[in-house]
Amino acid sequence: MIWLLFERLALNTSLIITLAYLVSKTKIFKKTLRHKASKRDKILLVIVFGAMGIAGTYTGIEIKGALANSRVVGVVAAGLLGGPLMGIGAGLLAGGHRALLGGFTAFSCGVATILEGLFAGLIHRKLGGKRLSWKQALLAGMEAEVLQMLVILLLTRPFEQAWDLVEVIGLPMIIINGIGIAIFIGVVQTALEEEQIGALEAQKALKIANQTLTILRAGLNENTALRVAQIIYDQTDMAAVALTDREKILAHVGKASDHHKSGTIIQTQATWLALESGELMLADTTEEIGCREKNCPLSAALVVPLRVGDRVIGTLKIYREHGQKISPVDWEFGAGLGMLFSTQLEVAELEERAQLVTEAELRALQAQINPHFLFNAINTIVSFCRTDSEKARQLLFQLGDFFRKNLQSGEKFVTLQEECEHIRSYLAIEQARFSDRLQVEEKVEEDALSYRLPGLTLQPLVENALKHGVYRGKGQGVIRILAWLEPEYLVIQIKDNGVGISPEKLELIRQGVKISTTGLGIGIQNVAQRLKYVYHNQAQFSIDSTVGEGTCVTLTIPRNLSSELKEM
Repeated sequence: MIWLLFERLALNTSLIITLAYLVSKTKIFKKTLRHKASKRDKILLVIVFGAMGIAGTYTGIEIKGALANSRVVGVVAAGLLGGPLMGIGAGLLAGGHRALLGGFTAFSCGVATILEGLFAGLIHRKLGGKRLSWKQALLAGMEAEVLQMLVILLLTRPFEQAWDLVEVIGLPMIIINGIGIAIFIGVVQTALEEEQIGALEAQKALKIANQTLTILRAGLNENTALRVAQIIYDQTDMAAVALTDREKILAHVGKASDHHKSGTIIQTQATWLALESGELMLADTTEEIGCREKNCPLSAALVVPLRVGDRVIGTLKIYREHGQKISPVDWEFGAGLGMLFSTQLEVAELEERAQLVTEAELRALQAQINPHFLFNAINTIVSFCRTDSEKARQLLFQLGDFFRKNLQSGEKFVTLQEECEHIRSYLAIEQARFSDRLQVEEKVEEDALSYRLPGLTLQPLVENALKHGVYRGKGQGVIRILAWLEPEYLVIQIKDNGVGISPEKLELIRQGVKISTTGLGIGIQNVAQRLKYVYHNQAQFSIDSTVGEGTCVTLTIPRNLSSELKEM
């Protein structure tokens, strides 16, 4: 009988562990582990863990008028991971359910379940948020089940019947459920470690991007490629790192550098495919790498395309040696690094093009790329890598989107919808930097979204509102982005509740004077001049401001001209 109980309980516990694995992948669960869950999140998790306990009851084995079960796994896990309140909450749900089912142990088992949740929560509190090892979890689970057996003996009558029951179910439940809780916690620790590895890799990619920022501003050539490859090789455990253009290897650093030499024609088929398709490619064997050297130590390579706009201009290649494969972490690391490098290369091409335009156009284009914003954004993302890797990942993509659109939008007309998306990427970074100090309100009529306007019309106005209005004030800052259609015009407003502009400075700005000491008015005048040129003096640009209350910039664009604009 006892061995049968061991077998059945092990099977039931495996079901609970499977549920635990699925729950461990949810965002709410990860927030709880990082101590960032809201009250709503915690209540939801209490329900989930309580439901696991109820599932453990329903899968229980009827023995001597009672149930041998794995109810404790979900309840104790709730306490160990979330603290006393979560443990008690899950215990109340699972224990209350057990009490309602009836049986001579119904009351004692219900009480024991609540006490087990409290017991596990107190262990969580005693550890002070430190990670629980699987050995500690095993001991805690077994102790919780011993507590349950004691409660059954103390509260169940007749005592002789309770004793007979505990003699049969005690040892199997203590051992199997203890092991189940240990495995549960092990699953959680694995999820934490994976997230931590991801955060470290993201932080590593940003650190490398920071170091290569000035190098790649000179473009992609043999000199810059060698310096970049050396930095990546020094900062990672890769066997080798290489960069190519569309025809040849520009640099190869690390193992096999004696025969993978710069200047040689690309041999790897995966590299040609990446150049052609613009997708990441994997060469998973020495043969796929295409090296003819018999003793080449390289066994796997990830090929990451490097883009400038819609063109693939080269690749980044990271290698593993024999006995190693390209892992999912390597894939994410390479993809993130490729995106950052592509952004830097777009900046380089923009600067090269800017040398060919007039001085006025040069100032306008250079104003699009603010190095201080980039450095601040990278530092913000690095800080989130340590506290919220998912947020860091989202901000990284927002940063890439912002710069890509920033570089592309300066040369063409875009829809109002695209311009709003560009602003959202910019504001996502700013909101991450200033947290609750910045509130954004967007109210744009749906019918207005398809109208076209010059790229980078609104972002400089929003940036100006933040730098010279909101951030110089105290308390909650608010940016409002409004757009609507009138019979003959598309009207767009950018409002802020910042410090405002004095009447004297406001008059100078309206006259087109740039206040060089603060930079106030430069972005505004660039936008005003572009609108004047594009719409042949038919668009209206106005700015109103009150000191201490804020500023409002209004663009009034003829609908017939806006709808007729074509791509440049």
